[in-house]
Amino acid sequence: MLAALVCSGTRLAIAGPVAATKQTALHTSHTPAAPADTQTTEQPIVPRGRAYLFRGALGPIFSRGMDRLTEQIQRAGIAAEVYEFTICGLVASRAVDDYRRDPEPVILIGHSMGGRCALQFSERLQEEGIPVSLVVTIDPAHLSPDVPLNVERFINIFLSKNILGGGDIKPTQGFQGNYASYDLDQHDEVSHITIDKVDAIHQQLVTKILQLSATPAKADGETVQLRYVVPPKQDIELWDSGMVVDAHSGDTLQALAAQYHLPLWSLTQVNQMPDDAPLAAGQRVIVPRYLTPPAAASEHVVSKR
Repeated sequence: MLAALVCSGTRLAIAGPVAATKQTALHTSHTPAAPADTQTTEQPIVPRGRAYLFRGALGPIFSRGMDRLTEQIQRAGIAAEVYEFTICGLVASRAVDDYRRDPEPVILIGHSMGGRCALQFSERLQEEGIPVSLVVTIDPAHLSPDVPLNVERFINIFLSKNILGGGDIKPTQGFQGNYASYDLDQHDEVSHITIDKVDAIHQQLVTKILQLSATPAKADGETVQLRYVVPPKQDIELWDSGMVVDAHSGDTLQALAAQYHLPLWSLTQVNQMPDDAPLAAGQRVIVPRYLTPPAAASEHVVSKR
């Protein structure tokens, strides 16, 4: 699946993640297809946004993954800069002025103490009534604040037993955004000083950032918060949130995993039930999803004609 996360320079690969388009097509199957004689012209999606990335303590030595990710975001056509967490407040104040002058989507990403900074930065923007399109914390410090209400999409990637990071970030009460938490503690190949350098994570984050300007902040249907412990030797796949689907009589989690093109563990873990247990008609099941731009969903539906 990770191979499907493609970005083409300054232009979004409109299909987005393969899993995302397949999932979206399942709940947009009633969307009318375009008439056969309709001429459509593909309009390129111009990437928009302003990304602020923050290193952790001794960042120039231990958080160099933030530098690499910043370069990838810049190459994709998004304005991005990387900073030390020690100047978090100063950068946040400048970001307020930047947004007032040119209100583009705000992206905040931080490793270790930089993750704590990303959340404090979000709180500062909340005080100014400014939304944050995406916050990503990568093994943030334990004493990090909760996710504030102005954050539209939040992802935490952490190592729960790590003393240098290990921040299990929770959403503030009343949080209505998309939330997903990924504990990589069972991935022995990942440590606090390498978790910010995982290429597969970088690729997925760049794809999400490119999609922001074309993706609604609110997903269709009920949004469910996701919390996963990613099993060992399984791909680190960063879904945006969960959604509720109604099972048909005789469905199983195995069948739904195949239908939605998802790894079986992602359904058994979040639904806490055996993978082969028959489901009742209308039984609510949580499945992870990506937030896919509407154009990508429409394109997929038309292509299935």
